[in-house]
Amino acid sequence: MPNNVTPRQRRSKAQERFDRIYGEIRDRICLLDYQPGERLSEDELAEDFDVSRTPIRSVLNRLEVEGLVQSRHGVGTFVTDVDFKALEEVYKFRMALAEQIGLLDPRPRTRRDIERLRTCLRHCDTLVSAPDPKGFARLNLDVFNEVSDLIGNKPLREVTIRLHLLTTRIWLTTVPVEELPAEIARFRGEISDLLTAMELGDYVSVGLLWRSHVSMSFFRLRRYEEQKQIDQPIDN
Repeated sequence: MPNNVTPRQRRSKAQERFDRIYGEIRDRICLLDYQPGERLSEDELAEDFDVSRTPIRSVLNRLEVEGLVQSRHGVGTFVTDVDFKALEEVYKFRMALAEQIGLLDPRPRTRRDIERLRTCLRHCDTLVSAPDPKGFARLNLDVFNEVSDLIGNKPLREVTIRLHLLTTRIWLTTVPVEELPAEIARFRGEISDLLTAMELGDYVSVGLLWRSHVSMSFFRLRRYEEQKQIDQPIDN
């Protein structure tokens, strides 16, 4: 790094690097590129991102706080398991918080913000005709990012993001393949409603719509999970 770079600029560069690595590893976990129970090697990640182990360690520490990885002393860092029953209370808390999105200092949407959500809608149209589980999971993350970016209240935004990340992987582990087209079609309607509310500047409705999305998603996922238990073969 050039000698004329100020300490403030160095901190800014380090933060940008951290955010980039954190976002990529987080998304790999949420999209099941890193499977539940998989060990994450600091050395391999450092080589992958062409950095020292120090920023990797910082990223893994944050992911552990968020419940996406677990460090085992003397063994390593592992991706946490996905357990729908354990996440039921998380879903209920998400429902309660969602209504506050449009009430606590919502950030007005710009034309660029609206266009990003339109892009999500177009992506959903593509998935309707060619369903893809990982593409659907990616779309869920993208739409959530647009909703969370609306939240002006910092504590609410931080908690909302953290709880969402805990439940993201449920879609890829629970939704039956045959139900994927119907789920994508439903989500297309939800994105369209969110887009209309944001275009109108009706952020209270955005919160209510997101609360409805979280609630109905939870009940459908619970139904899929219950059906999975029924369909499991009984050991003799």
